[in-house]
Amino acid sequence: MFFASRPGLRLACFFIFFVLFAQPPLSHAAHGISIDGKLKYPAGFTRFDYTSPQATKGGHLVLHDLGSFDKMNPFTLKGTAPAGLEELVFETLTVPSLDEPFAAYGLLAKDIEVAKDRLSVTFTLNEQARFSDGSPVTAADVKFSLDTLKSSKAHPFYQAYLQDITSAEILDPLRVRMHFARPNRELHMIAGQLPIFSSKFYRTTPFDAASLTPPVASGPYVVKEVVPGKTITYQRNPNYWGRNLNVRRGMFNFDTITYKYYKDQVVALEAFKAGEFDFMAVNIAKQWARDLKGPRFERGELKKENLPHHNDAGMQGFVMNLRRPLFQDPAVRKALDLAFDFEWANKALFYGEYTRCSSYFSNSELAARGVPEGLELKLLTPFKDQLPPEVFTTPPTPFSTNPPGSLRANLLAAKKLLEGAGWKVKNGVLTNKAGRPFTFEILLVSASSAFDRVMEPYVQNLAKLGIIATYRTIDPALYVRRLNAFDFDMTVNVFGQSQSPGNEQRDYWSSTTADREGSRNLIGLKNPVVDQLVDRLIYAPTQEELTAAARALDRVLWYGYYVVPNWYLDHHRIAYRTIFARPATLPLYYSPMQELMTWWLRPTAKP
Repeated sequence: MFFASRPGLRLACFFIFFVLFAQPPLSHAAHGISIDGKLKYPAGFTRFDYTSPQATKGGHLVLHDLGSFDKMNPFTLKGTAPAGLEELVFETLTVPSLDEPFAAYGLLAKDIEVAKDRLSVTFTLNEQARFSDGSPVTAADVKFSLDTLKSSKAHPFYQAYLQDITSAEILDPLRVRMHFARPNRELHMIAGQLPIFSSKFYRTTPFDAASLTPPVASGPYVVKEVVPGKTITYQRNPNYWGRNLNVRRGMFNFDTITYKYYKDQVVALEAFKAGEFDFMAVNIAKQWARDLKGPRFERGELKKENLPHHNDAGMQGFVMNLRRPLFQDPAVRKALDLAFDFEWANKALFYGEYTRCSSYFSNSELAARGVPEGLELKLLTPFKDQLPPEVFTTPPTPFSTNPPGSLRANLLAAKKLLEGAGWKVKNGVLTNKAGRPFTFEILLVSASSAFDRVMEPYVQNLAKLGIIATYRTIDPALYVRRLNAFDFDMTVNVFGQSQSPGNEQRDYWSSTTADREGSRNLIGLKNPVVDQLVDRLIYAPTQEELTAAARALDRVLWYGYYVVPNWYLDHHRIAYRTIFARPATLPLYYSPMQELMTWWLRPTAKP
């Protein structure tokens, strides 16, 4: 389960289909929902534990983002929306709890009823819910939102992610029932994640228009001021309908939030040290280890801190585009993996900060371990003739240069694989039987230009094999367009994961999304075994079966050598001005922005 705005569905034949002959019997109404039926917070709870009753409203928060923006709709394909728009301005039917892995509580919806046969869910809207123009949020708006996101007007991700929600039925002005194509233990959770749009607003402002018109929505903030491509300021709505809800108490405390845009993270860091904004997540190890210092740190005006988390880290890696003939041979992909020296990079470039990704579900119980057994082996065995033997015999382990291994040994192994695939060095250049050189480009985005220093030694290692690899850094807007059109050879990508993976796995790995513009199937995977394992994961009726399916999928992806695994952190690195107060308790599963939205300005803090 992974509803994301910056962004995927075929059903397997081995599941039972259910047919509705009458209106489904409904379970009791609930203030919250979960995958396993368990909720930490009872009805009428006061606030989430990771918020504080001492939080006060007021003050101005200044943040930053990289690149630019050119639209006011984060749910469409073309263009780039400003940071914060989805989180601050739009709202969903339910809101996740950040200290539970599979739970959500009513926001726009005050009651949720899941049918006993799990083929529908009924939402009763909060009668107080209002859009920022004062108009009520109605069942018609919910139906409009679902229909819009499932249409060609929205980003293709939503059409795939919401495919199994077949329709929305208006029962009365405040009740709407969503029908499902088949039982799925997370579909009621996905339905609750639906962002709700004002049908009145989008009658006059086309949903897919390339517009900078501030949207009308129901969230705690409204767009106050826009300097196109440079800054955007959000203002806390004094009439926000949900300000006293338990799922909003102690949150969204700043009167205004401004995002300033910078060319890249290097420029942004210097701007932060100069006092141009108040808080930043630091993603570059060199900056964290060496650059976050100076007089303002010494005086205590600025501080850096590690915040632990329990997030599933997923997979970050150098992604090979299988749409390019060069990368279609798994032996070739394995050779490219062998050429990356993570241990050297971690020591020389990253100050030992990182852990190597060893799974597509890194830092998670869903990661494959050892050799398959039990339910996982049962899932994989029917495909034994279609899978590499290593899937059954060898625990997924990244290639290493730690003794007794070495880069030289890895490059020799890579050379042997390339020769077996028909590539030989001629005049210093790796060439195939047709005389074509092995050459490709690694596409990088200027917002993460620090990757240049990672790519240079990798390209040098490839050159020792006779491979001509180059890397090119482009601006974020062009980078997004290139990725949406799959116009790249290799790039860097993060396949993020939630604590409960589900429908979004289709957008990552399924054949049906490989040719869909804007999908997150950057690899271009069209593998029938992967397709079936993805469906087994999505429709797993129990947590045990979901875990087995995730581990089986993980193992098959790993031994496809589709990416060169990178690294992850089990904590967030943040730096901030010491003007904030914050709750005593951290959530478990969260982003830096989600944590920041529980902070507030100390009364004595200077703006």
